[in-house]
Amino acid sequence: MNEMVIFDRGAVSAHRNRAASRLARVRPVLDDLAARLLDRLDDTGRQFSSALDIGGRGVVAPRLVARGLSVISIDLSARMAAVAGGAAAVADEEYLPFATQSFDLIVAHLSLHWVNDLPGALIQLRRALKPEGLCLVSLPLLGTLGGLRAALIEAEAALTGGAAPRVSPFPELADCAGLMQRAGFALPIAEREVIDFDYANPFALLRDLRDAGETNATIARSRRVAPRALFPRALAVLAQEGRIRVPLHMAVLTGWGS
Repeated sequence: MNEMVIFDRGAVSAHRNRAASRLARVRPVLDDLAARLLDRLDDTGRQFSSALDIGGRGVVAPRLVARGLSVISIDLSARMAAVAGGAAAVADEEYLPFATQSFDLIVAHLSLHWVNDLPGALIQLRRALKPEGLCLVSLPLLGTLGGLRAALIEAEAALTGGAAPRVSPFPELADCAGLMQRAGFALPIAEREVIDFDYANPFALLRDLRDAGETNATIARSRRVAPRALFPRALAVLAQEGRIRVPLHMAVLTGWGS
């Protein structure tokens, strides 16, 4: 197990608990991103029967059920698991409670970027996968929210003389490809998709992150109330003619059981 602890898993669970009742506000975005990932199923030419949905926020499991699959949905958050759409269970992605070779499809959609031991989590996914089963993973890559990260650091340093991390660190695509290979997946592939989001109201970006359960959960985050001028100052730097364009660099990882 990786000894480095970057994320506060209790905070991750709390953020997702609060977001469970707000998902309708970001449903169009969540639906679009899930569709992009699950389109890969049509390219495989395979039929799947039993699936594990990890952190799908209610947009993955219903699509899998519509394809005729039996689905178990897990989430670190009890409230998020309850709205996921499959047979719900509360479980930690870092300690999967399933026997080896339990599923012929595993989908972890925008959920593994909050685990402290990503290599270990991927190994557990591979072990839970049946031979010739498919694992689909998506997660944000380095470059996502990069402008917001830089603007917040600059604004906080100017206001207080220091800056705490307010945006999660993300991996690089090459790192993801290597981790899939190290985890023992057959035919691992790592692809990048870049999806641009355009906001007329700069503060809508922060609301969407909150409503999706993506609030900062790093261990090193500041517990103090942010200066009142921090976010207006940072967002003003990002806004062009009153709008903000924010790219999501999404890794799509595929690997087969062996």
